[in-house]
Amino acid sequence: MVWKIIKSKSDLAVKLSRISGFVNPQHIKEQYMTDSETAADLLWNAYLLGDIEGKKIADMGCGAGILGIGAALLGCRQITFVDEDERALAIASSNYARFELEWDMPPALFEKASIEKWKPEKQEVVVMNPPFGTRIRHIDREFLRKAFETADIIYSFHKTSTKEFIRRYSSKNGFSVTHEWDYLFPLKATQAFHTRRIRRIEVTAFRFAKKDEEGQ
Repeated sequence: MVWKIIKSKSDLAVKLSRISGFVNPQHIKEQYMTDSETAADLLWNAYLLGDIEGKKIADMGCGAGILGIGAALLGCRQITFVDEDERALAIASSNYARFELEWDMPPALFEKASIEKWKPEKQEVVVMNPPFGTRIRHIDREFLRKAFETADIIYSFHKTSTKEFIRRYSSKNGFSVTHEWDYLFPLKATQAFHTRRIRRIEVTAFRFAKKDEEGQ
């Protein structure tokens, strides 16, 4: 099924570029959409590592749903979209519905909840691009903490400058960093006070695995 939908990483990026983003993003919630090229690269790596096809996956803080939709296109068994913003879930749901019109997509769940209060079923994999914690202090670690409770394999974006903290925090919570991929993340101007059309920041995507899963 996967190869009928997706022919290559570039094909995945093209399909993900069709996803509609936020109309009026909330700055306090750091609602910046993951760009299609970066999302495709990370998801393709996850697919090659055997962490997508046939897996039960959650997209935490899903926003417009680009990571979850990409996982669905790559053949996951079920995808759960989670966000506390009802508008974001509506956009993700609308985006997903458009893809369902063209391809055989897996079952999708849409759950409105803050990360702190979300009570998930056990998942096999979490994919997420959480807030970096520049507006709400420590929200990034709250996302990680919940992800560690939810699945044994995690893919998550964080500021490159926080690498050492992320490694220590994951180890403290019983997880190992098995892979890292560095990106220049494009943040498009979405607010009146933004002075540059696109600003790029250094971001690292981490793959975490529960230490028991790695034989440690």
